[in-house]
Amino acid sequence: MPLADRIALVTGAGQGIGEASALALAAAGADVVAVDIDGQSASDTASAISATGRRSLAVQADMGDVRDIDRMVAEAIAAFGRIDILVNNAGVTRRAYIMDLTEEDWDRIHRVNSKGVFFCLQRVAREMIPRRSGRIVNIASIAGKGFAGTSNAIYAASKGAVISLTKTAAQQLGQHNINVNAICPGVTRTALSDANLRVRAQQEGLTLEAMERRRAEVIPLQRVNDPEDIAAMAVFLASPGARNITGQSYNVDGGIIPD
Repeated sequence: MPLADRIALVTGAGQGIGEASALALAAAGADVVAVDIDGQSASDTASAISATGRRSLAVQADMGDVRDIDRMVAEAIAAFGRIDILVNNAGVTRRAYIMDLTEEDWDRIHRVNSKGVFFCLQRVAREMIPRRSGRIVNIASIAGKGFAGTSNAIYAASKGAVISLTKTAAQQLGQHNINVNAICPGVTRTALSDANLRVRAQQEGLTLEAMERRRAEVIPLQRVNDPEDIAAMAVFLASPGARNITGQSYNVDGGIIPD
């Protein structure tokens, strides 16, 4: 139990990578605050964690709203007294060609993926600094490193921002013994990616099965991520074995992006 008695907060914990990360952290010994914009999904994840014997709290919050972020952290501190681990996961996108994107797309995507990630990191760091301890794991994407199959250019820009934020935050928070790293998932089976896959299949006149085969073919290991693959890296980065790792952005992508 490498994370025994640690308190973790996971955003976007209602499904996909967030849900898998929350459950994996609990399996490693952490008590978990499960946060999602969908309150029922957050409650479902929290219930699954409680069933394992770990403590859990469900919080409904919109990561694009700084007031909601403040409230979320206040509720976590009231329940558990501290936050040792943040998995900064909540994000949004849609499948679109660069020339079809709008100002509304820019504002909606960056509101959560860039603004939300920054202010969540900053607010949680305020709780970590006095204790001189903390692990922050930002969920970025290989889209932020130039993956040609990204859902759209605005999403890629938002994830590039997360990678840059991770580097600067690690440099500035290191003096407080806070580690900040990012995970860059490749193609991953989530509700968000499945929705994008359906759009692509429709646009190209292919079956979903054909699109599934196509997206696996570009991966050297020929295997699409499951959310648990990302969760395993999040647990490692939160564990004692990663105590001297900070400012890094790790690809979990089966070899699509070589650096």
